[in-house]
Amino acid sequence: MKLTRLLIASNNLHKIKEISDILAPLQIEILSLKDFPNFPEVEETGSTLEENSLLKAKTIFEKFNVATLADDTGLFVDALNGQPGVYSARYAGENATYKDNCDKLLLNLKDVDGINRTAKFESVQCLYINETEHYFFKGIVEGKIIKQAKGDNGFGYDPLFIPKGFAKTYAEMGDEKKNDISHRALALKKFKKFLSREH
Repeated sequence: MKLTRLLIASNNLHKIKEISDILAPLQIEILSLKDFPNFPEVEETGSTLEENSLLKAKTIFEKFNVATLADDTGLFVDALNGQPGVYSARYAGENATYKDNCDKLLLNLKDVDGINRTAKFESVQCLYINETEHYFFKGIVEGKIIKQAKGDNGFGYDPLFIPKGFAKTYAEMGDEKKNDISHRALALKKFKKFLSREH
């Protein structure tokens, strides 16, 4: 199997750029839902990251018949019993901004001390090639949630999350560093390894 085109199942410019940058060495033509502006957002009705990524990948593959990579990512905070989890993107409501979600998270953790603010970011990528061929690639990064946002790079909860073994939030790191160590990067490295093995 040699992939020449890959459709990223997202309209999120930050996510598309991050995935495109990480996959650049593969020299695959990258498309995204931004190339098909009238295609509606796929509703994420799954109860796990795997279910949501498969649902998105399958729906979009069936529409465009192009190998599709769908991502679902969640932030799981121990003190909140794994919230926001699969609801990370809409934690503060259906049309919540990144800031709204971060503010709600900080509010819900206001009485939790530093040692108990542990969390993990988990990313699941689903590569959907056809009805019988689809593969999952998972990346997990453990870390902690700080008490106020730091950094201007990145998106989502990046200004609040410090990965284990580091002193900076994702948002304080440059793209190059984050794209080397992030949960999404770890999942995509597995995807790249799979593709290079299959080529």
